[in-house]
This record gives sequence, structure tokens and C-alpha cells, in this order.
Amino acid sequence: MDGMQLPFAKPLYVMTKPVSSMCNLSCRYCYYLEKANLYRNEDKAGRFTMSEDLLERFIRDYIESQTMPQVLFSWHGGEALMRPLSFYKRVVELQKRYARGVQIDNSIQTNGTLLTDEWCEFFRENGWLVGVSIDGPQEFHDEYRRNKMGQPSFRKVMQGINLLNKHGVEWNALAVVNDFNADYPLDFYNFFKEIDCRYIQFTPIVERLYPHKDGRHLASPMDNGKVSLADFSVSPEQWGEFLVTLFDEWVKEDVGKYFIQLFDATLANWVGQQPGVCTMARTCGHAGVMEYNGDVYSCDHFVFPEYKLGNIRTHTLVEMMYGERQQQFGMDKYAKLPAQCKNCEFLFACNGECPKNRFAFTADGEPGLNYLCSGYKRYFRHVAPYMDFMKQELEAGRPPANVNGMRF
Repeated sequence: MDGMQLPFAKPLYVMTKPVSSMCNLSCRYCYYLEKANLYRNEDKAGRFTMSEDLLERFIRDYIESQTMPQVLFSWHGGEALMRPLSFYKRVVELQKRYARGVQIDNSIQTNGTLLTDEWCEFFRENGWLVGVSIDGPQEFHDEYRRNKMGQPSFRKVMQGINLLNKHGVEWNALAVVNDFNADYPLDFYNFFKEIDCRYIQFTPIVERLYPHKDGRHLASPMDNGKVSLADFSVSPEQWGEFLVTLFDEWVKEDVGKYFIQLFDATLANWVGQQPGVCTMARTCGHAGVMEYNGDVYSCDHFVFPEYKLGNIRTHTLVEMMYGERQQQFGMDKYAKLPAQCKNCEFLFACNGECPKNRFAFTADGEPGLNYLCSGYKRYFRHVAPYMDFMKQELEAGRPPANVNGMRF
């Protein structure tokens, strides 16, 4: 284990894809549906489902790899609920078998359309956190989030959310901000307030197009040359306006009541704490992803052949996630920033955001600038006095929610 640094400053974390990219929806902007092309030759039947023995190997290895008394399992897709409930009941059984006294937590990401009373009872009884992908009110959501027949999905998602509420299941929302809904930040935000969603993650969608021989059409961060921006991508100008308008509404009276991940991460960076989201951290690399067959990749947004770390059948998670290659991947997030970024007054707050979006050029022509840079810079300039105030309140032992209603 020469050259390895154990443990990382953060716990090892591997998002798991028990059905790979299989999904009952066909969202136009989805970056994961096409990952099936990576495994067409391996699984000609197209089942892409994790085997029983691999599941047990992963759960055992994952728990043994941890250095913390709490272990978080995160189940993702595709659509994770395309595995039957019996699969996740088996998950819980195996977790109990191998827990050895550590606390086990589970989260699962779903589009919400397959939720039933039985699923919700299971989540509540076992304390699972459910993330629901929903892109705001019906007009916005159904623009891109449709099933394979082209039919809208909003009503089924809302039925699923109502079932979660009925059974008292803890859930939060993941909303993708795209070229369409980005122009309506207040309609977007007020919708989540109307359905009493207190925890919201707004994620900007930025993808480039680059045809690959295996049928994939989205560009890898390593793909250069003739690439084009996908038309559903949010623009830097839209992203900046979206965040500023949203923040102004939030700061009126919602601080401490509604928790927006990016705003929380900004405040964390402002006070010198870990932001809780990898895109805004100085380094990354602690959060990998495992495919249905045991292949492990550096990150959920880097499931490309050039970022494959190995397979759990031949390598341990410690070897892959704490190895030199993954450590370098994490350190490159800061090390490969262009000079313009390293000299930026908001570097501490942004840290260059996600490396997958760094395909723009600086004013000096240096590559590696984040495509959304100007939008983020507008946002940070706007919120700076509010963040300064909330930082002062925290340092004085007072709640940052005292900022509610203040104007600077």
C-alpha cells in the first residue's frame, strides 16, 4: 500500500447503481441513460442488475472500508426502484449482518413514479432518506422529464410525494435547472414551498455533445475538438440570474426554514467549514460510484472508460478509492485551476465548481475555466454582504436566520 494516504480527511463514499442506467423514464437531459452502451457487450440481455453475491461483497467491503462510526449507503440509478423491494430488504439484512456495531444509514434517489404504500412503509420503518427528482411545477417538470412513450411524468411524481408524506417518510428534492425553467426562479421556488419541501438541491445541467463509436453522445471531460453544447444546458447568464433572484426571495424570511444546498454550501465556505457538497469543495475524490457489475469510477459525473478505477471483484474499495490515481483525481480539482481562478476573490467560495464543467477559456486564453463562471461570480458578488452578516452572527453565537428581511 505504498503511496497511499489513509484515511482520507473525509469518509470513503461510493454511490451504488444496482440497475445501472435502467429507468422507466427517458428524460431528455439525462446523462446516465446512455451508460448502458458501456456494457452492451457484457450484458447482451440488457438486464444490468446487480447479482446477489456482488451485493453481499459490496456491503461487506464498504462497511469494512470505513473509518467513521457512521456508514452511509446511497442507492441510485437510472431508477433505483426498478429493483424489487425484496432486493432492498436483502440490503438491510446484509447490512445488519456486517455492521459490527457501526451505525448504518441509507438514502435512495428516485424519480418518484414507482412509489407505492409498500415502498413507503419500508422506507419509514428502516429510516431511509428518499431523494425525489422533480423539476418544479408541471409545465417545467414535463418539459424534459417524460417516459419512453413521450408521456409526461409530473402527476405520477406528485402521487409518489403524497405517498411519502402519508407515511411520514423523510424526503428532499433534487431539481435540475435547465435552459427552460431557469428563466422562472420564483415560480420554481414557490412551487417547492407550496408542497412544503424544506430541503432542496438545485443542480445546473451542463452537457456537451461528442459522438462515440459505442453509441454514447455526451462528451467526457477528456473529449476535446469538435464538441457542441447541448441545447438544454443552462447558460452562465441564466444561472447567475436564477441564483440572485432565488437568493433575494429566500433571504426575505426563509433562512432557517427552507434549506437550499448551494446557499448552505456558500455560507459554509464563507466561515471556513466543509461545504457538504463536492462541487464547492477545494478538493474532491472521496465520492466514487459503483456500477451494477462492480466497476468503480472516480465520480458519478465521470463514468467514462478513462476514469474507471477497477472492479470490486478484483480490487478492494480501499485500493481504488484511497489509491494514488483517485487521490490525484481529487487534488487536480484545485491544482489544475487556471491562473484566473486562483487569483479570483471568490476562489474560497467556488473552488472552480465541478471539473466536468471546466471547458471554457479564461480572458488570457488559458483552458480550464468553468463554463458557469460568470454566473457564479455574479451570485457571489450579490450575496457577499449577506454572507458576511451571517458569518458575524454565527461567530457571535447568534442564528444566521437573523439575516431574514435585511437589505444591504
